[in-house]
Amino acid sequence: MNIVEKIKKAIADRKWNDIKANDSWSVFKIMSEFVNGYETLSRIGPCVAIFGSARIKEDSPYYHKAVETASKLVEKGFGVITGGGPGIMEAGNKGAYEAGGKSVGLNIVLPHEQHSNPYIDSDKSINFDYFYIRKTMFTRYSQGFIAFPGGFGTLDELSEALTLMQTNKIANFPIVMLGSEFWNPLVDWFKQTLLKDKMIAEKDFDIFHVVDDPDEAVNIIDEFYKKSDLKPNF
Repeated sequence: MNIVEKIKKAIADRKWNDIKANDSWSVFKIMSEFVNGYETLSRIGPCVAIFGSARIKEDSPYYHKAVETASKLVEKGFGVITGGGPGIMEAGNKGAYEAGGKSVGLNIVLPHEQHSNPYIDSDKSINFDYFYIRKTMFTRYSQGFIAFPGGFGTLDELSEALTLMQTNKIANFPIVMLGSEFWNPLVDWFKQTLLKDKMIAEKDFDIFHVVDDPDEAVNIIDEFYKKSDLKPNF
């Protein structure tokens, strides 16, 4: 069966036109997620996003650093936004919650792994079906990103923020990658491959910072906003 025959069969077997009609109606669900996110997050005030792996356990040094980082952000007057799940996300919400700050969770509905952690403020927990809407909320309503070690999801969120800032699609805000042992091999690849092949520019390395200490991470964000206004991005 050649590709033309396969396409014809797909249209016949799957009722392609019906699928397209259903896709059109899904626009209303997409709109509802955007509206719910905008209405909830527009009221929370300045927050910093903490994200990283859902699989990091409570006995990990990174978990404890995330709790400490969130607590110190609250001391500086920021709330904390996470992906709402376990691991680093739980640690970020826990640090904010225990320090008496705003604790926001943007949870994603997944068939496994993800569930809301118990440290999110009850009026600041939002569930999303669509990753891209959730990422929009992170980017629009976070005054900074602190990325802890994580997998594909963490890299996705980090890469999107770097890309949007590199292309001037969003206002500049501080991006901090905490954990040099984890992040430096990626940065080395940026330099040895992307920069060498002229896929990025030397100035793009000014977009982010790699640190190991929660105090240093929070200080980068604090110093940035001593010189810049606090406002939603885009």
